[in-house]
Amino acid sequence: MTRSRIVLITGATDGLGRALAHRLAAGGDTVLLHGRDQTRLDAVADAIRDEHGVARPETFRADLAELAQVRDLAAAVRGATERLDVLVSNAGIGGGEPDGRDRRESKDGYELRFAVNYLAGFLLTQELLPLLRASAPARVVNVASLGQQEIEFDDVMLEHGYSGMRAYCQSKLAQIASAVELSERVPAAEVTFNSLHPATYMPTKMVLQEVGHSIDTLETGVEATWRLVTDPKLAGASGRFYDRQRESQALKQAYDEQARGELYRLSLKLVGLPEE
Repeated sequence: MTRSRIVLITGATDGLGRALAHRLAAGGDTVLLHGRDQTRLDAVADAIRDEHGVARPETFRADLAELAQVRDLAAAVRGATERLDVLVSNAGIGGGEPDGRDRRESKDGYELRFAVNYLAGFLLTQELLPLLRASAPARVVNVASLGQQEIEFDDVMLEHGYSGMRAYCQSKLAQIASAVELSERVPAAEVTFNSLHPATYMPTKMVLQEVGHSIDTLETGVEATWRLVTDPKLAGASGRFYDRQRESQALKQAYDEQARGELYRLSLKLVGLPEE
């Protein structure tokens, strides 16, 4: 018998995160919901309870644009559960509206898309890693993108030649490279780290507001992400990148040992963790 999973989903109040939470809860898994708006979190938790006849999921409010709140989120999750089988790092902001095309900074003074899309997930993963390892076999799934841009280590915060899309694409490459790096550091029998492009221009609020139309259905993205969370055939697969349900390759820099190491050391410094 397969035990039911305990899955933390960031960005669970809208789009892919919300739909994935419903899908997992319907299948008998316990979902832990993160969002930055308590009213919307409560609405999703109530809907999951009512629609699937399950216990109301626990909710965790945090603004990922502030690293102190990411730390508090991790502490709250550790306090709420003795086991965590999967972390789905889904929360993020796109390349344009509603979060602006101009350069903005996080509470900690970092370029906003790098901070929210990458550094928050990096810190959350580090903070929850002991719990994930103790729950082995566990999984970390990063919702990334085919939209990728190599990291310029001389200007990681993109103070020159800024564009929202460039910042978004760099943050997504960082997610993928970090997962590859962690797959080298943590045995796959304990925790696997994989990233995916769930679908192209799903009809989410972010896409419709910026692009104005969708290409793939939301269900395409849900299926692809759900597979990385649940598929027993992927046990032991780590450091991979998937385009929807097909294994693919990210930009070359994601696999470059020197670049990955530089990103890892920089990330530890930026989030205030000691170098290993």
